[in-house]
Formats: sequence, C-alpha cells, structure tokens
Amino acid sequence: MSPRESLRRLFDAAIAAADPARCVPPHLPANDGGRLIVIGAGKASAAMARAVEQHWSGPLDGLVVTRYGHGVPCSRIEIVEAAHPVPDAAGAAAAQRVLQKVQGLQAGDRVLALISGGGSALLAAPAEGLTLAEKRTLTSALLKCGAAIGEINCVRKHLSAIKGGRLATAAWPAAVLALAISDVPGDDPAVIASGPTVADPTTCGEALAILDRYGIALADNLRRRLAAGELETPKPGDPRLAAAEFRLIASPRQMLEAAAEEARRLGLTPLILGDAIEGEARTVAADMARQALAHRGQRPCVLLSGGETTVTVRGHGRGGRNTEFLLALALALDGAPGIHALAADTDGIDGSEDNAGAFVGPDTLQRAQAAGLDAAAHLAGNDAWGFFAGLDDLLITGPTRTNVNDFRAILLP
Repeated sequence: MSPRESLRRLFDAAIAAADPARCVPPHLPANDGGRLIVIGAGKASAAMARAVEQHWSGPLDGLVVTRYGHGVPCSRIEIVEAAHPVPDAAGAAAAQRVLQKVQGLQAGDRVLALISGGGSALLAAPAEGLTLAEKRTLTSALLKCGAAIGEINCVRKHLSAIKGGRLATAAWPAAVLALAISDVPGDDPAVIASGPTVADPTTCGEALAILDRYGIALADNLRRRLAAGELETPKPGDPRLAAAEFRLIASPRQMLEAAAEEARRLGLTPLILGDAIEGEARTVAADMARQALAHRGQRPCVLLSGGETTVTVRGHGRGGRNTEFLLALALALDGAPGIHALAADTDGIDGSEDNAGAFVGPDTLQRAQAAGLDAAAHLAGNDAWGFFAGLDDLLITGPTRTNVNDFRAILLP
C-alpha cells in the first residue's frame, strides 16, 4: 500500500467515526408516542435528520438548514440549504422559520435540536436592528483577520436573534434536547454552532473587545448597543434554559482515536498530538515539521492531530487552512526523505474551494519546481489551492455530511 493510500485510509476511518447514521440513533430520546419537533443547523444536520427519520416511528416534523450541496433526501423533516461561511438570505429566512417552529410550545412538547459545525453561519437571524448585510460584512472581516473560532462565535452570538441560547429560550417551556457533533477545539457547547440551546458565558463587552482587537470597523449605533449591553445573551442560571439538555455525540477526539485504531491495523504506531490545536496555519505547520523530524527514523509511525487553525489573509489566492498548513509544512520539511502528510477538513470542503485538503510528500517541492510553481510565492499569496491543483495533489471527496474539524496525519518512516 502506498503512503498516500495509507493516509486516505486513516482519513476515511476518521470520517466514519463521526457518521450521523452511526452516532445519532443511540442518543435519541425515548419514544413515548408524542410529537417530536426537529430543528437544527450545520454541515451534518441533514444527515443527522435522516438518521432521526430512520429510527423514529412516532409523529415527527421539523426543519434543518445545511450548507449548499450537503443536503440529503428526507420525507418528514424539511431540509433547507444556505451559504457558509458568509451567511445569505436563504440562511436568514431559514433561521426565522426555525424560530417560528418552536414558538408557542407548551411544557409537554419536545424539541430535538441537531447541531453541528457550520450552524453559526447557517442560522443567520440578525439581532433586532441589525441587517443581514451588516452581518455579512462583519463575518467576512472576522474570517480574514485570523481570529480564532471561539472569538468569531462570541461576536456572532451577540449579533444574533437565535444563537447564544436564544433558540432554547424561544422554545421554553418545552423540553429541548440538543445532539451535537463538535467541530471546535475543546468541544465547548457554547461555541459549537455558537451554542443556540445553551447559556452563553461571554458578554457584549467581550464581543466588542474582539472586534476592536482585530481593527474591525463598526457602525456607531452597533458599537453603542454592544457597549451598553443591549445585545446581551442568556446567561448561566437563566430559568428559561432549565428544560434544555445538551449531548455531545461525536468529537474530534473520537475521530482521532478511530484513525489511531486504523493506523494500528496498518502496522503503524499512532501518536496523537492533540485534538484542539489552534494557531496560524503556517506556524502550526512549522512546529509539526519540527516534531516530525524529531520522530523520524525511530519507528514507522503517524502523527495525528485535530483542531482548527486560522489563516490571516493577506494575498488574493485560493485555498483553505488545511492546504495552507500543508504548503507551509512542505516548505518547513524541505524534502525530508520518507515523510508524507495529509490535512483535510472533515466536512469535505477546505475553506470555500472544491477540495477537502491535499497531500504532500518528500518530492512535493521538487515536482513543484519542475512544474514552474514557486511554493514560497504561493504561500505568501494565500494560494495553496493553486499550488496543489497544479501538482494534482488535491484531496477531493465531496461533502462528507459530517464535521469534526480538521484532520492531519503525518506519516513517518
């Protein structure tokens, strides 16, 4: 088996561990014959909805919103597709309909919320007095400035009519059970899809400080409302959240453990570096290159890691954080013999392009030079997609319909 085939086997094992068909059914509530209202958002939400339909025999209806191209056929739960990562009108309309689904419920009603990564952009209901255009502008700025996902979601929650616990308060006094597939470092329920069903410990003041830290311009009225706390979210202890329960059903750690088990089957020793690694993609790459070189030659092994890196966009190229990580890794390894790597987004889409990620090998830079590709220039221009497309080294899977964040594997001889 070639190194590239081995790496793909590891990636496939990681995806299988977070397949909604596998992880949703064991966590469904007891079926007492009553009506169940299903709502949700995220890149995995449509596949999660299908798993609910296949294992629920009682009355069932609902609405979930997923990213364009990530839908699956369902018969009782409506699937709506919208834009990610920058929200659009379809997501805003779907979020308003989700809110309408849960309003006016009684204490005996039950709501099942299917939450996964991407839900923040897909549940795009602006807070009162804020326009969708303003949310789009702020989201784009946050995505380009290198802010961590926790920072981005802190801001999103305070500019939303549905996130940061507001969905659960809208459903009160009905019981709400949230089943979540985590795509965030640390698996914090308040960060996954910006925590629509859980209390928010962050504040308007923190959201304003994040925007100021990254130099993101705000309209005077929005700045005043954040400074005054007018857009504050439900906090821990809010009685309207007493009937809301949260269950984590798949996580980056489980993904890495599944990949580690597959590595053992392939005769490799797995070393899990961490499931919550953050930082600038090229900085993380330099650190992992050092670790790879330190472990090389000790035994056949694979360094596995997850988390969510960031990219500060300064160029005008194409590519996501995983391809940028790999390009920086290739440069840092500088053709070191025997080292192969894969990095990919587990939802099947790295950034906004058509690839999940890419591969690198010891001959990557040599082949690039022969093809007239300047690796350093491509990295400086944030054009990792163009670099790997030129080498035919992109990993293209299509939407996986799950999302447990980034997967990285570095194979050592």
